[in-house]
Amino acid sequence: MNSKTINIKGQLLSLDEPQVMGILNVTPDSFYAGSRKQTEAAIIDRIETILREGASIIDVGGYSSRPDAAEVSETEEMQRLEMALQPLLQHYPDVVVSVDTFRSSVARQCVEKYGVAMINDISGGELDERMFDTVAQLRVPYIMMHMRGTPQTMQQQTDYEDVTADLLKYFSHKLERLFRLGVNDVILDPGFGFSKTLTQNYELMRHLGDFRIFGLPLLVGVSRKSMIYKLLETTPEESLNGTTVLHTYALLQGADILRVHDVRAAKEAIRIVQQLKG
Repeated sequence: MNSKTINIKGQLLSLDEPQVMGILNVTPDSFYAGSRKQTEAAIIDRIETILREGASIIDVGGYSSRPDAAEVSETEEMQRLEMALQPLLQHYPDVVVSVDTFRSSVARQCVEKYGVAMINDISGGELDERMFDTVAQLRVPYIMMHMRGTPQTMQQQTDYEDVTADLLKYFSHKLERLFRLGVNDVILDPGFGFSKTLTQNYELMRHLGDFRIFGLPLLVGVSRKSMIYKLLETTPEESLNGTTVLHTYALLQGADILRVHDVRAAKEAIRIVQQLKG
């Protein structure tokens, strides 16, 4: 058992048992059509499903990060996020909410205005140089993902000497900066599907346990991604079984948080793996 915790507004969230982060997309163009929610009724229905199925964190995103995603202005991203953050604050004030954004100004508004508990940055501070300082000032946990370039260019940037070793170096440099700023609650996300080929994604998954060297929580986001449906020659809609296989493997390698579309299936995988570990 590990004894990692995340400080959520002064309360410690234990990771002795892996946690599930349910995805709430308020975007019109996410790669998995089933996750797109754009009316208040659909958003509330999705929130209730995520909670009923047992997720402990809801991750709200207003900017699709799929390859070749359309650029979204800061104003539009914030307007989309507010569609979910307003009902969350009003009806579910005790739920732990994460916001998926790489913009420091959006992160600040979400935390200060809507009480968001953590920031999930797909760019690891690369797309907004003020992000690290902002997270330090806001004193919220920070999910740092690895990506090269932008969602529009990332799949042209997949040349690594050794994908795992390169990511370990990347995180080491970034963590030094964050710790100097006083950011203590950092969660690492290797960024499956971001700036990585199908082969590199599986190589990274094989070596996921190597990232435990940092002693920090590990988040894995593989739900219905192309590393599954391209390998199996299916679609995102047909990728739940493949997702569960990878979740199981990731849990055995030490994953602490699963970021998922299908909460119930992820919870079942966790329960079975916990039983196997004894």
